[in-house]
Amino acid sequence: MGNVRAHRVGEQMKKELADIFTREIKDPRVQFVTVTGVDVTGDLQQAKVFITVLGDEEEKAKTVKALQDAKGFIRSEVGQRIQLRKTPDISFEIDESIEYGNRIEQLLKEVKTDNREQ
Repeated sequence: MGNVRAHRVGEQMKKELADIFTREIKDPRVQFVTVTGVDVTGDLQQAKVFITVLGDEEEKAKTVKALQDAKGFIRSEVGQRIQLRKTPDISFEIDESIEYGNRIEQLLKEVKTDNREQ
């Protein structure tokens, strides 16, 4: 039962965080950020937010740093929007799965092209 609630809270946080990133945060380092997922622990004490950022590695690092700096503001905004006794502690991580999937797709296309040539 706790997992279902944690999943629902994670989905609600994902929606609210996307809105906060686009409308509330004025930091120029936080641009082109997409929330791909939120993992909330079963006790709703911690949330790991997975994001993708358009840009190179330096821009990604700057964005994560800016989000870490604004973590208090973001957490308070989430707390106001979602009615919970205690707002989960938030940490941010770059989601590498999309880039990984794109790389695999590229490799498969190369193999397919190589097989046609033979």
